[in-house]
Amino acid sequence: MNREPGAVRCARFFFVPHGRAVARDLAGAGQRQYPIPMTDYLPKSAYLNVEESLSGRRWIGPGVERERMTEALGQATGLPAAVCVVLAARGIAAEEAPGFLAPTIRDTLPDPRGMHDMEVAATRFLRAVERRERIAVFADYDVDGGSSAALLIDWLRQMGRDATLYIPDRIDEGYGPNVPAMEALAADHSLIVCVDCGTLSHDPIAAAVAKGADVIVLDHHLGGETLPPALAVVNPNRQDEVDAPGYLCAAGVVFLMLVEAGRQLRESGKRGPDLMAMLDLVALATVADVAPLVGANRALVVQGLKIMARRARPGLVALSDVARMNEAPRPYHLGFLLGPRVNAGGRIGAADLGARLLSTTDVQEAQGLAAKLDALNTERREIEEQVRIAALDQAEARGLDAPLVWAAGEGWHPGVVGIVASRLKDYAHRPAIVIGFDGDDGKGSGRSVSGVDLGASIQKLAAEGLIERGGGHKMAAGLALTRAQLEPAMARLSELLARQGAGEGGPRDLAVDGLLMPGAATVELIEEIEAAGPFGAGAPGPRFAFPDVAIGFVKRVGEKHLKVSFSDGLGGKIEAIAFGAFDSPLGPALESHGGARFHVAGRLEVNHWNGRATPQLRLEDAARA
Repeated sequence: MNREPGAVRCARFFFVPHGRAVARDLAGAGQRQYPIPMTDYLPKSAYLNVEESLSGRRWIGPGVERERMTEALGQATGLPAAVCVVLAARGIAAEEAPGFLAPTIRDTLPDPRGMHDMEVAATRFLRAVERRERIAVFADYDVDGGSSAALLIDWLRQMGRDATLYIPDRIDEGYGPNVPAMEALAADHSLIVCVDCGTLSHDPIAAAVAKGADVIVLDHHLGGETLPPALAVVNPNRQDEVDAPGYLCAAGVVFLMLVEAGRQLRESGKRGPDLMAMLDLVALATVADVAPLVGANRALVVQGLKIMARRARPGLVALSDVARMNEAPRPYHLGFLLGPRVNAGGRIGAADLGARLLSTTDVQEAQGLAAKLDALNTERREIEEQVRIAALDQAEARGLDAPLVWAAGEGWHPGVVGIVASRLKDYAHRPAIVIGFDGDDGKGSGRSVSGVDLGASIQKLAAEGLIERGGGHKMAAGLALTRAQLEPAMARLSELLARQGAGEGGPRDLAVDGLLMPGAATVELIEEIEAAGPFGAGAPGPRFAFPDVAIGFVKRVGEKHLKVSFSDGLGGKIEAIAFGAFDSPLGPALESHGGARFHVAGRLEVNHWNGRATPQLRLEDAARA
């Protein structure tokens, strides 16, 4: 065999230097070795010489320093090389690996009292409970808001108390507290708890306070220079917070407040509800709100998935059943199956459906709500597809190589613009904004990429008077503006995002973590990799390239997806699924491959079907070998 210099023989995992042919004969299969660094590795050259893939991307590989760290981790820990790739990407040292692979709430959860106003909020909340005051929960209409509201309602129910749930209508009332709603709630409630909203709601909160109600804000959206006149504003992203866990979603903040409430109860000789049993809601919100899976979020999601697998919460059981989940929940299920259905009510239906589903204890009510949300989600997808096509055409005509990708249109449903922005962001690997206009008034939503704080930039636009209002967090934000403001605002936003590095890389760069052969992609290996998870926002799972493979069967699934199998000619083969393959040249090229060989890239997962577990590649890209 004529092996290229520098290639590392490994049954499971190996690297080759850039710009060289991949050795197709892996002699010595069965010997387990770890990747070694290449002295002639060229970080800026295209990985496997893929300058432009079938979907128009340039593949880039790990730098030499990460390869060295991967090797050192393997030698020090004895862990599989593919797991060490994840640890190296996260900057985890060998001595930190055991704790990272088994994150616990105890070791990672920050002290609630380290956040401003936390003790005040918990004390006032408990006083309302003890005195049987009327409590209202004002929540945002998305998964994070619904989960946050359900956490409070569940906790209060277990304490023998009720709460009034209020979620504003997305179209009629918009995001967050408004003066009429807050005045009405204040007339009948002595305590209003705003969750996943309220940090920028100065006038509505002032209106409630004027009516005699106390207001507590439990939020995570970026705060302004001044705070509203609430009794307590608990938000790790307040301007005056220094070391607070800004990565938490609102449900994480609510959970911390309940931890503090439990602490105060214990100090007075009392006991509160079991908070660990509520982590399924925190996990759902964390993943669905695209909060980065770092720090305490990792432990919250890991433990929350275990709680969810017990199928004890009627709403999540009913939702899982209508979504046809046939395996233990993973972050994928939360983000792509459950989350969108919970969101569907707030997007195009009744705003409170999601929170009602998550908080109900009635099995029949849960089944009815889940069925309604499932139907709304189907309707939402149809609306979304129409807007997506129009927005993509507009964005491509404008160009996808700018720091910001954006589109705006008359009549685009405000409930789907955020999802379409996410699609544009994924397509162009740029922050994206999508705006729907109703006459002169526009409402938009944006999604960002790692390392670019979109919420802060949107808030700066509002401060400069370039938009009517706006805010959010690093990865997602909303805004309202007029037609006259559209072009100047998008130009300024593009400038602000460029200062943060948006658009510096190639518009379609695909980062690859290493090479793998089909025969090495076993269920056991995938489970070992998943032990380094959970994977999601801020913590992507490793992406592997399978070099020089032959396409086996190809089958179109629906209108846009593709199932395919491929092999290396050495007996190793694996099946793959490419979602949205026919939205790009990827699907047509693989469907009519004509016997050509390809490099393919994607992320591994275990496919459960008919009681069998098999390895599967979630195929993201391919290039002719």
